[in-house]
Amino acid sequence: MNLKKITPEELYNRMKKEELYVLDVRAEEKFNVYHIEGSRNLPKTVILEGENAGASLPADREIVVACTTGNSAGKCAAILSEQSMNAIVLEGGITAWKEFIKNK
Repeated sequence: MNLKKITPEELYNRMKKEELYVLDVRAEEKFNVYHIEGSRNLPKTVILEGENAGASLPADREIVVACTTGNSAGKCAAILSEQSMNAIVLEGGITAWKEFIKNK
């Protein structure tokens, strides 16, 4: 499956124009330390362990999935896509986002 991706810069620019659904799949502790403003947290274990995470997510919106570096987000986005969700992965994850924001 070829997942759609979005760069931190593209995400930043789109967030200025529209309200996006950003799903952070890191552990709650990491999310609480730092997260993209307005993002929601659903730990990857909920998605990877086969629970129907799609039930609590919007089926009619694009979901930008983020993790620390993008690897877990890719796995989670693939599962969500199989559940008919419109999932897209943040390239480089929160690490790339922080770097982009720092250099902005």
